[in-house]
Amino acid sequence: MADKVVLIAEDSSVIQNMAKKVLEFQNFKILVAKNGEKVLEMMGEHDVDVILLDLNMPVMNGIDCAKAIRAFTDETKAKTPIIAITGNAPNYTLEQFKEMGFDAYIPKPINFDLLIDVVKKMSNV
Repeated sequence: MADKVVLIAEDSSVIQNMAKKVLEFQNFKILVAKNGEKVLEMMGEHDVDVILLDLNMPVMNGIDCAKAIRAFTDETKAKTPIIAITGNAPNYTLEQFKEMGFDAYIPKPINFDLLIDVVKKMSNV
């Protein structure tokens, strides 16, 4: 599983660091980004198995970033599983998240057991 790469896109350093530590403990390799624009750059430079994407970030938000990823010409990168991380989860249905380009979502405050389960499922671990 050490070859599975998770890109965490979260502007909160606390959440980013906690998610990173929890997933590293599960033997995932972690990349981090503070905004959607950085995510797109990193997607061009790295092969990523799963993306954790905060909806509300500066520069480029998670929704615009997810749409940009889904529009990639590289079909493998365009189909990378994307998990939304949001404090606004009650405002959306899973179907609405899927329409925005997300495969799953995790509400804030983050339940780290749920985070591990969803990332493992999305990365086929």
